[in-house]
Amino acid sequence: MTKEEILKELKKTIVVAIIRLDRAEDVYPTAMALFEGGIRAIEVTVGTPNALDEIKKIAQHKGILAGVGSVVDAATAKAAIEAGAQFIVTPASKKEVIDMAHKHGKPVLSGAFSPTEVLQAHEWGADIVKLFPAGALGISYYKAIKAPLPYIAIMPTGGVTELNAVEWLKHGAPCLGVGSELTNKTLIRNGDFNGLTVLAQRFRNTVDNLN
Repeated sequence: MTKEEILKELKKTIVVAIIRLDRAEDVYPTAMALFEGGIRAIEVTVGTPNALDEIKKIAQHKGILAGVGSVVDAATAKAAIEAGAQFIVTPASKKEVIDMAHKHGKPVLSGAFSPTEVLQAHEWGADIVKLFPAGALGISYYKAIKAPLPYIAIMPTGGVTELNAVEWLKHGAPCLGVGSELTNKTLIRNGDFNGLTVLAQRFRNTVDNLN
C-alpha cells in the first residue's frame, strides 16, 4: 500500500492497539486476540523483546496493519519497515525518523505534547501528530491544542479508554492510540486471550456506534 492508502486505513479503523509486553511469546497471541475482536491496526513497541521478529509475524497475517512504536531513531524505523511495519509511531518527534519513513513510503504518527511540539512535528511532515501522554491533562487540553491548530490531525495516546473514546473522537481525533485498555496484563499473564478479544469487541462496538 502507498503511504496515503495506509493513512486512509488507519483513519478508517480508528483504533490503534499498542502492544508493550515483557515476553515475546505473548505478542503474537495478543495481536491475534485483538484482531479477532475487530482491531486491525496493531503497534508493537520496540522495547518489547524480539519486537521486529514479532512485527514480521504479525505483518504476514492478512487483514492486520502492523506498526512499530517507541521509535526514536532512523535506523530503527528502517529496520522495522524491512520487517514489515506499515506505520511508524514515535514518543517524541525527530525529523530523521519522519524522513526515513517517508523515504520508504510509510506514514509517521509523531509524538508531541506542547503546542510548539505539535506544530513542529507537523512542519517536519508528520502525517498524524500523536499527542502523548494525552491522559495527563485530558480532553480539555486536547481541545485547547486543537483550537488554534484545527488543520493538524492529532491522535491522543495515553489515557484513552472505552469510557472516553467517543469524547476524543467527537473533538476531532482521527484515530486513537490505545494501550493498557486493550492489553490487560492480568489476562495476558493468565493466558486468557479470549478475554482480550472480548475487550477488543467492546471497544470496537463503542467506536463503531459513533458512526
